[in-house]
Parts: sequence; C-alpha cells; structure tokens
Amino acid sequence: MNKPKIVRPEESQPAHALWFDRKKYVTLNFMVQKPKDVQVDIQPDKLILCCKNETDDVFYNELHFYDKVQIHDSRERVYDRTINVLLRKVKPDFAWPRLQKDPAKPSWISVDFDNWRDWEHEEDEGKEEYDRYVDMIQEMATSNKGETPDMGDLSDSD
Repeated sequence: MNKPKIVRPEESQPAHALWFDRKKYVTLNFMVQKPKDVQVDIQPDKLILCCKNETDDVFYNELHFYDKVQIHDSRERVYDRTINVLLRKVKPDFAWPRLQKDPAKPSWISVDFDNWRDWEHEEDEGKEEYDRYVDMIQEMATSNKGETPDMGDLSDSD
C-alpha cells in the first residue's frame, strides 16, 4: 500500500498556511481557493502537500515537523478555501514552540492567532476532572448497552 511519492512540480509556489497548537494535536490550514487535485502525504516527521487552485496555480509545501506525529491518527480535509490538516502529536501535553524543526520560519507559515491558546499555563485541574467524568459516563453507557446511568444522586439539593 505504498502511496506514489509526491514530486515537487516545476512551476509551483507554497500555499500560505496558518497553524495552531493544542494539547494532543497541531492544526494546520493551507489557504487555497477551491483546491483540487489535492495530495497530502503525512509522515511521522514531515508533511508534503501538492494541489491546484481554481485558476490552476500549482501549490507545493514541504515541512519538517518540530516533533513527531502519529500518522494513523492524523488526517486532512479539503474545504472550499482551505485544506485542513490535523496532526496528532506523538507526545501529547508537549507544546510546540514552532511548527518546523528548523528555527528559520518560512514566509508562508503564520500562527493562527484566532485559534491559538497558551494551554500550557491554563488551569487544568477542573478540565481534567471533567474529561475523566465524561470518559467514565461514556464507559458506563457502553457497558450498560447504551443506557444512560441514573444520575439522580448527583443533584445539588440536599
């Protein structure tokens, strides 16, 4: 099941990309109007993207990640104006100070400040507890063949 290798086209330019960091994922959005012939190759340490836009301009991006990603849990989705790539980190809870291994930042990469969060310094105790609680409820629902557990004893009234 070897995918054909994506070769850099002669006449190509990099697509502009916005990225942001989360605890378990890094999200990357390539800004391409009406993308077509989209090829994305996600490897543990790099990503190659090749596509055309509505006017047949050819885009080619190759980037070496700051840290490793899990290729089986990473995926891309093509939208009308963007190609969205979700990269699952091999090391969750480890902030990426930048997208690429190389500290020199290419001009086509920008931080997506609308979605950026400095999650490293957030108060996590409550969220962690909530996540565990949600997992527990889902687990109980699965083991009870889909019945929602009775939560009458969780009411606030004393």
